Amino acid sequence: MSRASSHALKHPPVTAPSDNPAGAPSPFPELAVAIESERRRGRGAQSNASGRYEAEARVAFDDGWQSLDDLPPFKTTVAIDTSRKVITRNDSPDIGFDRSINPYRGCEHGCVYCFARPTHAYLGLSPGLDFESKLLAKPDAPELLEKELAAPDYEPRMIAIGTNTDPYQPIERERKIMRGILEVLERAGHPVGIVTKSALVTRDIDILARMAKRNLVKVALSVTTLDPKLARTMEPRASTPPKRLEAIKRLAEAGIPATVMVAPVIPALNDSEIERILDAAAHAGAKEASYVLLRLPLEVRDLFREWLMANYPDRYRHVFTLIRDMRGGRDYDSQWGSRMKGTGPMAWMIGRRFEIACEKLGLNKRRTKLTTDHFAKPKRNGQQLSLF
Repeated sequence: MSRASSHALKHPPVTAPSDNPAGAPSPFPELAVAIESERRRGRGAQSNASGRYEAEARVAFDDGWQSLDDLPPFKTTVAIDTSRKVITRNDSPDIGFDRSINPYRGCEHGCVYCFARPTHAYLGLSPGLDFESKLLAKPDAPELLEKELAAPDYEPRMIAIGTNTDPYQPIERERKIMRGILEVLERAGHPVGIVTKSALVTRDIDILARMAKRNLVKVALSVTTLDPKLARTMEPRASTPPKRLEAIKRLAEAGIPATVMVAPVIPALNDSEIERILDAAAHAGAKEASYVLLRLPLEVRDLFREWLMANYPDRYRHVFTLIRDMRGGRDYDSQWGSRMKGTGPMAWMIGRRFEIACEKLGLNKRRTKLTTDHFAKPKRNGQQLSLF
């Protein structure tokens, strides 16, 4: 009889990736055990090491009875997030919004480079395969949002959605939490900026078009590559590049301000595509563009390293050499103002190429500025309506 086996390991002291010397091994060398490919088919991460806050980690291993063959594949499961608030505040000085909403925690798109992966460790889950397969949904998000907008001290400013996990990931098709949020924002006349990798955003064109007429919405599609093989490997369950470009076209045709994000730019992997991506998006109807350099905070570094070694081993050393050249010799630098763009000659060259291409294509000639002039607080339950 076959049986599954596991082994409990004490975590060594956690060392942040950016503090490790260049080329240093993972702070969890004993956890660098890739999950068998059939079990993670259609996923981005190669492994599922426990989060950094766990006292112990359990790793499956073959005890000689071939028990690993009996382990089931990673299937997507969805739990309910019971948070009492839905608007998250931030005071980061290098981003253009101070509040955001995330209808879901975790993301089935499985983008291996996703900087949001470490947030799963706060839930006692792995930033690896757990992040892609153990999701949390906030079905009460529309009701909670309406309550927060109705608060006496609430002052409207643009709400960003999709800045952490994608609001239009596959489970949104059935749950429609994002659509409920948009319905609340439309009724309240509240501005919103959306970032997604999914063509599912076009489902809500009816709401978005009405909001756009009142200058209440803009949508950014992240297009990382035009290479279907690279896209499938790097972001396995996100919409294909042609579908994202088609979404930009449909949004633009409906009068909805569309932006293309070349994000992330990964040196020696997709940086050669910057101009082609911008050209394709501009011809689809995008009027604005932005880019973000690859970020490798905390567990993301090791997950990206495993993925790179598994899929592009010949480029591994070159990619990380260029990353460190743009991060002051480290794998990641979280410094405000430079974390998105990097520093050094290579980062400068990427920035200039992006600017020249935008100038040639007429992108970023005008920036869409949303308005709060239409905002009207929702009526709270039990609140008496005005007679005048």
